Amino acid sequence: MLKIKKVAIDTEPENTAFLSRQCRVYRAEEFRALKKIEISSDAGGEKHSILATLVIADDAAIVSPDELGLGEQAFRRLRLPEGASICISQAQQPKSLDAVRRKITGEVMAADEIEAIIADIAAHRYSPMEIAAFLIASASFTTTQELLATTRAMAKTGAQLKWDAPLIVDKHCIGGVPGNRTSMIVTPIVAAHGLQMPKTSSRAITSPSGTADTMEVLANVSLSIDRMREVVHKENACLVWGGHVNLSPADDVLITVERPLAIDTREQMVASILSKKLAAGSTHIVLDIPVGPTAKVRTQGEAVRLRKLMEYVSGEIGLVIDVVFTNGAQPVGRGVGPALEARDVMAVLNNAPDAPADLRARSLLLAGHVLDFDPGLRGGAGRARAQELLDSGEALAAMDRIIDAQGRASKTIRPGELTAEIIAPRAGHVTAMDCFRIARIARLAGAPMDKGAGLDLFKKIGDPVEKGEALYRIHSCFMSDFDFAKAMAAEEAGISIDAAPVRESMSS
Repeated sequence: MLKIKKVAIDTEPENTAFLSRQCRVYRAEEFRALKKIEISSDAGGEKHSILATLVIADDAAIVSPDELGLGEQAFRRLRLPEGASICISQAQQPKSLDAVRRKITGEVMAADEIEAIIADIAAHRYSPMEIAAFLIASASFTTTQELLATTRAMAKTGAQLKWDAPLIVDKHCIGGVPGNRTSMIVTPIVAAHGLQMPKTSSRAITSPSGTADTMEVLANVSLSIDRMREVVHKENACLVWGGHVNLSPADDVLITVERPLAIDTREQMVASILSKKLAAGSTHIVLDIPVGPTAKVRTQGEAVRLRKLMEYVSGEIGLVIDVVFTNGAQPVGRGVGPALEARDVMAVLNNAPDAPADLRARSLLLAGHVLDFDPGLRGGAGRARAQELLDSGEALAAMDRIIDAQGRASKTIRPGELTAEIIAPRAGHVTAMDCFRIARIARLAGAPMDKGAGLDLFKKIGDPVEKGEALYRIHSCFMSDFDFAKAMAAEEAGISIDAAPVRESMSS
């Protein structure tokens, strides 16, 4: 038996184990060929087991000859204390990989095969290379029945929330537009109206901020399922990080491989979104699809195809969905990055005179669609009701109660103190904004790792610009991040300026 030791190395998403070359129990060389081991223990009569990638260590400071070191992810997933006794053995490849190999050759997978694959991925039995093989094979072609099976299997793994109310509403945006923090305004509006909206949101992976990152500026978002239920029961809604309540965990694993490979098919997007909504116990969903030249969905035709697929799968798994197309040609609001976005959200909720008008308008549009699910409201009255709740301050009061119920943030996070303004090289009008590049500059500035990092936008499409006038301000908290962001912005700011103003109306 070996004793486990926690090694403070982040190996996300993989499980990694460290074995001394001088190990007294196992010959390290015998385990090098397959590189993957199974770690197991029957401590306390309960079976604990994980698969991990093996690394041979020659430094006794990392792991001694009678220890097995576990990286942070492996240690957390094994759920045993340091010093616990474990055994290791050569890991067997998951049987579900046979179905992946057949998929690569063009065969259609059965529902039980997909369920086994998703279960193995959620249990971290697949390496990133094996996950990539599954994703690429599925991206080549996925039948409607395979998509349905994948969505159901992903929802089945992890927690599945159930609620007492017959109507559980949600709102989701497919992403790709910086600053689009409408969920943090829609949720308190809906809560103030009286519908239940247990909003689980993601953290950013490649964007400058996710809803959970921005909400964390104001309140605790890492709630347990029981605590989440208490908040919703008391306040009608919550805004929490979905990863902490373990909804569709296979999706979180898949995303870590999808994003670096830029794999983002319609089918994978549908399975990702709808599996999480099904697991969260939602019954009625408003889905925001921003459409724009640098957004995730770039044409109206593409948006319609995605809408039809969402509607079909939602109907098959018992969800009511209302798909809304919005303008994805430019960022929403002024802030890009957690603290700056939180500032914009609270300005809208406070009805501040300088609150971003586009963020307010889009939030009211989407909140209206959510409220239209209420059978007690006359059809089409949702938008007016949403504005009434926002204008009266009831939405702000609901947000304050949600923040207090989740646990108000102990300190105020302010924009980063390292600042630089990116100026216009010529006079004219803003004719285009590159959402992808603006998001990337904000991320290089340090967002979302540093909550105060990001961009403060001063101009939008159609605005006049003088030569030398500031287009936006970079905020950073760390000098190297600051330099990276400035260099990218100097190379290409992500804002196009032409002499003639843009003719197209930029509505919400």
